[in-house]
Amino acid sequence: MKRTIITTGDGSKTIHIPEWNEQYHSKHGAIQEARHVFLETGLQHFLNENPERKSVSILEMGFGTGLNALLTYFKTKDLGISINYTGVEAFPVSPEEAMAMEYASQLDRPIAPEIYRKMHEIPFGNRESVSDTFQLEKRQQKFEDIEDMGVFDLVYFDAFGPRVQPDLWTEFIFKKMFTALKSDGVLTTYCAQGAARRAMQAVGFEVERLPGPPGKREMLRATKV
Repeated sequence: MKRTIITTGDGSKTIHIPEWNEQYHSKHGAIQEARHVFLETGLQHFLNENPERKSVSILEMGFGTGLNALLTYFKTKDLGISINYTGVEAFPVSPEEAMAMEYASQLDRPIAPEIYRKMHEIPFGNRESVSDTFQLEKRQQKFEDIEDMGVFDLVYFDAFGPRVQPDLWTEFIFKKMFTALKSDGVLTTYCAQGAARRAMQAVGFEVERLPGPPGKREMLRATKV
């Protein structure tokens, strides 16, 4: 499937799939969307609710370009938090595509290029240290094959939208996410579709509609209660 690189509204880049008319990140701003949906509404919220926590286990569904992992790395470095990060991706982007995003050059962090490159050099199937506080495992795996049970604090649900991949937004998939999370674990996603929200609720999540990132009115956050 053909993939092209486009520049989004905040100047950061993303991958566009012409056949689906779909992007890996928001066309209104890839970096600002990731920060709003996953770092602030997801990770920061979890830490606010659990201020004693010094380590967090994160599952990202849709590792893609690695943007969410990179931003999480620096966010948690600033907070002094250790991270065990697992990224699931059925169809990995090439290292060349990832480097073409140029995210590292936009973060005003001198070591960002080195960290981003290191993340993409880790082979799929391995868990390795990106630093002394950040462990990364990348899995080439389909969402329906997830079998983890009670091991994650937080899920970044960053799948392609239900318009193009409706099978990823079903009770079957969200049951797997519910099972993978620890008690009081949190799932956050840019999507606010009613059918997705009802699927989350049907498997036991308590779901909130929240203000979305620029270009989106709402997003969803779900908690395992």
